[in-house]
Amino acid sequence: MKSTEVYYVRGSRCRVESLRCKECGRDYPLEARFVCDHCFGPLEVAYDFSGLEPAETRRKIQAGPQSIWRYADFLPFERPPNTALAAGVTPLVKADRLAARLGLREVWVKNDAANPTHSFKDRVVTVAIAKAQELGYDVVACASTGNLANSVAAHAAAAGLESYVFIPSDLEEQKVLATGVYGTHLVAVRGSYDDVNRLCTELSSERDWAFVNVNVRPYYAEGSKTLGYEIAEQLGWELPDRVVVPIASGSLFTKIARGFEEWLDVGLIHGELPAMNGAQAAGCSPVARAFADDESVCRPVRPDTIAKSLAIGDPADGPYALELARRSGGAIDAVSDEEARDGICLLAETTGIFTETAGGVTTAVLQRLAKRGDIDPNERVVVVITGEGLKTLDAVRGSFETYEIEPRADAFAEALESDRVPA
Repeated sequence: MKSTEVYYVRGSRCRVESLRCKECGRDYPLEARFVCDHCFGPLEVAYDFSGLEPAETRRKIQAGPQSIWRYADFLPFERPPNTALAAGVTPLVKADRLAARLGLREVWVKNDAANPTHSFKDRVVTVAIAKAQELGYDVVACASTGNLANSVAAHAAAAGLESYVFIPSDLEEQKVLATGVYGTHLVAVRGSYDDVNRLCTELSSERDWAFVNVNVRPYYAEGSKTLGYEIAEQLGWELPDRVVVPIASGSLFTKIARGFEEWLDVGLIHGELPAMNGAQAAGCSPVARAFADDESVCRPVRPDTIAKSLAIGDPADGPYALELARRSGGAIDAVSDEEARDGICLLAETTGIFTETAGGVTTAVLQRLAKRGDIDPNERVVVVITGEGLKTLDAVRGSFETYEIEPRADAFAEALESDRVPA
């Protein structure tokens, strides 16, 4: 097993301590490992931020690069790596027309489709591939529902690494094309994402490869924290009152909250953790079902939804997502595919942001929360959009009408009258 030593930055102590089991608390070296040998709990990166001075840290962040590496003190490296593609620092858009449509005071859209491969996965892949290179790997791989496939293929190509990308064979064509173009080894598996993930877990024990969301998953997951950091920084070093986030494995949901909590602990921001609301598609909603049934364990389901990027029937971080939603005063909801399509259109029509199906799910859950009265009209709400709509074009097919006319003014006038084309 490849490994690295605990290290020190010149002039300051390295803040990365170990890998630590989330269940029993045992520590492990900073290696390519993801599960505790004792209790089989998941591992995550442990830090010591006690030496960080808030004012100095804030100045350092503000002077940093326009990428996730501005938050290098909170990521698992000795010093910011040199990475070929810059991820992060995506727009936080004030969505006044969306807020008005929903009867809310203040809604912001964190548009993470503005990353290099048009999804938030560039954040986690940037961290994972940099760590894989540090650990000495020459080949990277992943199990993916689509966006991760795009990102791993692109970042590996830019870094000069060989890559293998494993996807379900029924993945959207746009995501397949946007992966194969980078020259990766593209492997379509006949089965669901959970089948693909089991295969990759098995292969990770047989091949000397860095599977970004398996054996280097503890580092990979750290990239998601940067969404929390950015939201707080872009809001003027303040926290929102509520955040609505899509849930697939549950890692993004929990890591955004961890980003907020780390900055609260350091003193960079003040207040309380926002209410965390999770969004799932009804056709793959094990976490939402467990929340509704007041259970602590997510029962695996077989996915059947257009929101393929959320189609994880056995979510690894589901129990932690449940605990977070409950302690923060949030919730986890599931919406139908039709509601997700409507959510895509609602977001596009009110903000000019075209999101994929996962964002449609998230926007639809925001709408449901507003209608249900769960959101105080005076709250500041952030909705996290994780992917670009051009990746799931079939979802909006048939959602609008095109009027075809002859190239004459009278033909347009006739169409205007007969079909009531908006003037």
